[in-house]
Amino acid sequence: MLDPPWHAGNVPGSVFRFGGPHDYLVRVIKSAVVKVFATVQEPDYSSPWQTRLAEQATGSGVLIGPNRVLTGAHVVANATFIELQKIRDPDKAIARVVAVCHDSDLALLEVEDPAFLAGITPAPLGDLPDLEDRVSVLGYPVGGEELSVTEGVVSRIEVQCYSHSERYLMAVTVDAAINDGNSGGPVVMEGKVVGIAFQSMDEAENIGEMVPPPLIRHFLKCVDEGLEPTVPSLSIAWQTMQNPVMRLSLGLDEGASGVLVTHVDYGGAAWGVLQAGDVVMNLGGYPIANNGTIFFDDKYRMALHAVLGMHYVGQNLSVQVLRDRKVLDLTVELKAPAHLVPMANYDKDPTYFIYGGIVFQPLTLDYLEEWNTWHQKAPRELVQTYYRGVRSEEQQQYVVVTQILADRVTVGYESISEQGVLAVNGQQPRDLLHLIELVEAEQGLLKIDLTKGMSIVLQASEVRAATPRILERYRVPRDRSPDL
Repeated sequence: MLDPPWHAGNVPGSVFRFGGPHDYLVRVIKSAVVKVFATVQEPDYSSPWQTRLAEQATGSGVLIGPNRVLTGAHVVANATFIELQKIRDPDKAIARVVAVCHDSDLALLEVEDPAFLAGITPAPLGDLPDLEDRVSVLGYPVGGEELSVTEGVVSRIEVQCYSHSERYLMAVTVDAAINDGNSGGPVVMEGKVVGIAFQSMDEAENIGEMVPPPLIRHFLKCVDEGLEPTVPSLSIAWQTMQNPVMRLSLGLDEGASGVLVTHVDYGGAAWGVLQAGDVVMNLGGYPIANNGTIFFDDKYRMALHAVLGMHYVGQNLSVQVLRDRKVLDLTVELKAPAHLVPMANYDKDPTYFIYGGIVFQPLTLDYLEEWNTWHQKAPRELVQTYYRGVRSEEQQQYVVVTQILADRVTVGYESISEQGVLAVNGQQPRDLLHLIELVEAEQGLLKIDLTKGMSIVLQASEVRAATPRILERYRVPRDRSPDL
């Protein structure tokens, strides 16, 4: 998985002139567009028992139903307080998050006082636009207080990496720049919402991305029917089958195609159903090409990830595979992603455990992002584990010693940090909970082996006596996060 050249931001491009062919569209839809004010307090993964200072952020949203405002998930991620403001109205209304899907970067808000939105006609949701369709983007980008309306042309429809979640999902590209503050604003065509603006490309001008209607409808159905608002994953690794010799070696018939499964993550949807060495030929009724793409909606060639974006956690999905030169028709029950290193988490506190001043955390993308341009500056071992680590029954989390709080029981170990835990007294920890079990069960000497060949040896009784002292010295409220 390559680090994407995208960043979550906020749409438009060239200035739109009123009085043009879209003037009627603007007058009808613009009253449904609101400005979102969020007070955001992000967790501090370098000191996981505390949070960072609160900051103010703005974005955009659109009323799509009675007291239902659709916006971007990254606009309200880690928000502690939210307000909405209508066009040309100085007053604001307090709002709250009703539901959020960080995978597809969507959130649904409602105001405490529904009268605030009385008299506003909700914007209807349209269908997936076609290439070269002209669309208008509405929102409140930085640099002004009034509603901004710009226009662009749909230039590409394919699977892209969503920078907010690192998930590969369908997205629509428009030739319009993305400016901070426009995130969550609607992209409209012929009087209907056909997308939600969510990110732009760093190294290109006038290229923006919007969440397409199929993913918006997927999210809203989750909300309406009480389904988990998560895009499911098969939790497998695979490679393409474009080499003819490889296809021949696996017994793939002339004209047949698919992708080769190289690993199945423990506990994921495909665990116990698919195997390494299977050739996945069809997914949910979509034939898979040798380059890992499907033909979506009989119009667009895009990566097979698009299939999962149309399904739900708990739903059954048909999978046709070639195994040992025999075609098998299988079914998987879809689940949320199950990876060794979780992708981005939001609206959650970090998980940690402190033992004798040693701070243990499971490796997560959030921890890696403590380094600016983390894929370049974070420790190589940790970056490679994020990209290439696989979840197995023996290792379900990658536990890291992130720092050591100085104390007399940890003298000489203060410089040790950012290393994975290989073993506790010779036993590999399955996850952080298992590590806690191992260290708390020890009564004598405790040896912790780390990935760079270093070791930490402690006397368990001394550590137990020192823990209250260490926590008080460093103003840590508890030795472990509440989820533990």
